[in-house]
Amino acid sequence: MSDNNEFTFSPALVSFIKEWKTKPGNLIMVLHKVQQEQGYISREAADLVAAQLDVPLATIWGVVSFYHFFKLTKPGKHNIQVCLGTACYLKGAQPLIDEIDKQLHLPVGAVTEDGNFSLDAVRCVGCCGLAPVMTVGGEVFGKVTKDQISGIIAKFR
Repeated sequence: MSDNNEFTFSPALVSFIKEWKTKPGNLIMVLHKVQQEQGYISREAADLVAAQLDVPLATIWGVVSFYHFFKLTKPGKHNIQVCLGTACYLKGAQPLIDEIDKQLHLPVGAVTEDGNFSLDAVRCVGCCGLAPVMTVGGEVFGKVTKDQISGIIAKFR
């Protein structure tokens, strides 16, 4: 944000939007880049994308609400993702989610009051041989048991 409280994108993102403005499929590519930079798609970001791509805001909200990849709320400083793909689910991923909720009072899709953690259930992180898998801020933890959850969380406190 600038000093006058107007929402702006980084120069790199502005350049990316200009580069993609006339290309087919530009909206999803631009939204991915916005989320990569900000961690989610805020209302201010959606408004700015709408203006810069000359796309109705309703179209943008349709896309971000349809695709589960896009987040509409700011994630915690440390985003926990627990894989619920077939292999992880069968090897005990749901008890991991239950344990995280128990320890952090953090249901799926929520952020802790201090903003330190958020929790998402995801469909596959591509580490099926390590099932059940969870990630924290991109760091992968494989063959996780309920007993390991407190130690993993402590690493990020």
